[in-house]
Amino acid sequence: MTVQQQQAIPTVLVYEDDPGFPPKVNMPVPHPVPQLDTQPFPTAIAEAAPPPDSAGPGTEAFRYWVAADSLSRASQTWGPLVPTGTQWHPQVGRVLTAHLNAGDDLNAFYDRRGLWFFRHTVAGVTVAACESNEVVEHEEGHAILDALRPQLFNAASAETAALHEAFGDISALLSSLRLESLRIAVLAETQGDIEASSRVSRMAEQLGWAIRQGYPNAVDPDCLRNLANSFFYLDPVQLLPNGPANTLSSEPHSFSRVFSGAFLKIVAGIFRQQNLQDQADLAKAAEIAGQLLVDAVVAAPVVSAYYAQVAGHMIAADQRRNGGKYGQSLRSAFIRHGVLSLEAAASITEPEVARRGAGIAEATPGGGDDQGLTAVTVQGATYGITQPLALSAPAQERRFGIAGSDPTGGSVRPADPELVATSFLEDLFRRGRVHVPEEHRSDAAFVDDNPSRLKTHEITRSATGEGLALVRRCFD
Repeated sequence: MTVQQQQAIPTVLVYEDDPGFPPKVNMPVPHPVPQLDTQPFPTAIAEAAPPPDSAGPGTEAFRYWVAADSLSRASQTWGPLVPTGTQWHPQVGRVLTAHLNAGDDLNAFYDRRGLWFFRHTVAGVTVAACESNEVVEHEEGHAILDALRPQLFNAASAETAALHEAFGDISALLSSLRLESLRIAVLAETQGDIEASSRVSRMAEQLGWAIRQGYPNAVDPDCLRNLANSFFYLDPVQLLPNGPANTLSSEPHSFSRVFSGAFLKIVAGIFRQQNLQDQADLAKAAEIAGQLLVDAVVAAPVVSAYYAQVAGHMIAADQRRNGGKYGQSLRSAFIRHGVLSLEAAASITEPEVARRGAGIAEATPGGGDDQGLTAVTVQGATYGITQPLALSAPAQERRFGIAGSDPTGGSVRPADPELVATSFLEDLFRRGRVHVPEEHRSDAAFVDDNPSRLKTHEITRSATGEGLALVRRCFD
């Protein structure tokens, strides 16, 4: 392509990376006008499209094009990796719509009606979530995973909820690594050690900065979350419901770092096995790791020790697709984060995968929202609710008899699905994340009265008409 032809292509100014935070603010760069109708994951923006006039930061036109560029890139990242026929969840419709100015908050969420991005002014800086490619690609990642595995949406399990958050961060990572300029920058920043902290491992630097102004220990010191971490698996049933950013809790964003940290090491390990270890090999490593993850989340049963099942199915997918070429990198990463115990990693052998191969190969995305989930009924009075309450417990049949690592040695015995579900419910109440309508409250009801705290779940009438049920509203 000649220079004249390149200049003739309409462009818009966007951030390639997160906007950054004062005084380190990133500079926008020109990109071709993004195409939102990217199959199989077409997207749209609720606000009217401005002309591609290269409007700069702080304008609505700039925010529109940053969001459009990020939406398009995430769709291009996942589209080639998912099984043929994959579509958005039926409640989303044919097109996933993003709303760029949903209100005053430091937040963003996905709720099967679309993607919702908020903004808030902190220390004189207007922080618009839609202006961060990492936030946009994270939220679209929730929608991608919901298309692949809708059963996870209502599963009453800290581990499945955390996998959703990890998938969102991985979506931002892989989408960023589609850009040659960022791959070159990361290789220079890390001197080729991809598992080190870098501009693509640090999620949402600007949003993290803004939250830190009011809650100093709620997020990492230089970002919201960092995939370059060493958090080690513990059964979330045994963890505190909340904690500072430098500790691990059962809160899904916190617990997600165990899996996303392992995934970054997988990308690094696959990259080290490439020939030249240049930017093109980094793109290849990211694509390979992303494909193995997609294969795994489609096939892995929804169980209490969900991380371990996804990990086992990534190893199985590598054996099917690559003859086990990257098995050492996968096992090493999952062992280092405790997602798999040593004995679990050793047990996923080629003969074992071959023996179970038919069931894995036949796995397809989608299925009903409750497929594989078991209804567990608890006494509503325990939670200040007037009727019995149904929870969707993760209780599919395990394909691999594996689990995470016990820090004292051996494997953690997976918790009973009913315990997983009730622990998840109690943590939601402790964090003030459940909306309970007045008609379902008893005199002893616990009501979180902080209007700024987003309610991710609600108590509603059961679909059967008998009793009540816990239903997810959104992933934030």
